Amino acid sequence: MAVLSFVEISEGKIKKASVEAAYYGSKVAEQLGTDSVAVVLGAASAEELATLGTVGVKKVLHASDARFNNFDSKAFSKAVGEAVNAAGANVLVLSFNQNGKLLAPRLSVRLKAGYVPGAVELPEFNGATATAKKNVFSGKATAHYQLNTEKKVIAVNPNSLSPVRGTGTAVVEAFATTLTDADFSTVVKGADLIVGEIPLSEAELVVSAGRGLKGPENWGMIEELAKLLGAATACSRAVADVDWRPHHEHVGQTGLTIRPNLYIAVGISGAIQHLAGVNGSKVIVVINTDPEAPFFKAADYGIVGDAFVVVPQLIAEIKKLKAAH
Repeated sequence: MAVLSFVEISEGKIKKASVEAAYYGSKVAEQLGTDSVAVVLGAASAEELATLGTVGVKKVLHASDARFNNFDSKAFSKAVGEAVNAAGANVLVLSFNQNGKLLAPRLSVRLKAGYVPGAVELPEFNGATATAKKNVFSGKATAHYQLNTEKKVIAVNPNSLSPVRGTGTAVVEAFATTLTDADFSTVVKGADLIVGEIPLSEAELVVSAGRGLKGPENWGMIEELAKLLGAATACSRAVADVDWRPHHEHVGQTGLTIRPNLYIAVGISGAIQHLAGVNGSKVIVVINTDPEAPFFKAADYGIVGDAFVVVPQLIAEIKKLKAAH
């Protein structure tokens, strides 16, 4: 028996969320006294994949077939299912990110496995039964999922565990699937890739803004603050809807759900729909002129003030701090 983690590749590099999933899988393997194995689909160097050993992975099954370079949930579910059988795994771990949300339910059905969507802590095992904790009701409560099936699928919320890296090196083995062209139903005609930015799904620091900035021409200070902090930029739905910012920056119930270590919200009131996408953040800082803004109830730190005064002062102080060090 083994614990298998599904690891995603982007432009030849392992995604941050997948490193976390692999680490989670390795910790589960430690609990069960078995090996941690990973499966990777698509082009990546053996040197890159071997680095998974630093988070406890002993072996990587690598299907380098070019057809896997574009995500297809139907094809990927079949390939990962085959990897589960090849590894003799009873526990499958993957990230509860955009692709994971598509892939995990398919695998649950294919493997006849119980499924936990969005686990936030390591599971507890009692014999063949596992219990995993997840957030519910937009993070206002927690639920404990009990898995009694022989095989188990656990999708881990991004940024729930911080990987502790060691010095290990994973053994990389070629993995041949039985998939044919008929298994690939998605045809990619082209792709508009976002370059030169920190992807929101990978960001540990995020600076976000809303209608309080009054117009797209005022976003320069948000971008400057983000650049100084090494953060990604985000926005509220209202801002994306009027095209002040690109839609890929929209976070909230109808946009991306993120869990950064730091989320700075500037000029965002904090409606429940927005909070649903960000309330998993480790630390929330709110800057708003309205002391009654709902966001302050969810904030760890709040500044009641004009963004056009507070943000430039914050930028100036950060620059002083950087200059002194």
